[in-house]
Amino acid sequence: MLDGVQWLAMAATVAGAWLVAAQHKGRRRAGFWIYLLSNVLWVVWGWHDHAYALIVLQFCLAALNLRGVNKNEPRGH
Repeated sequence: MLDGVQWLAMAATVAGAWLVAAQHKGRRRAGFWIYLLSNVLWVVWGWHDHAYALIVLQFCLAALNLRGVNKNEPRGH
């Protein structure tokens, strides 16, 4: 059953990447959350399949995604 999680994770990754590249702020925000969901799904599948490098990669990608969102928020002067 958990083998199917990789396909859901892949679809979420592609959808998240597509939306993060959008010009509309709402779509980019949705892409961010979908991308984080894909990170969680990849961790679940990686744990199931003992793919520990994939798990570490997902934590790194989630951290980079959070950094990108933080850098794109408007700053007050």
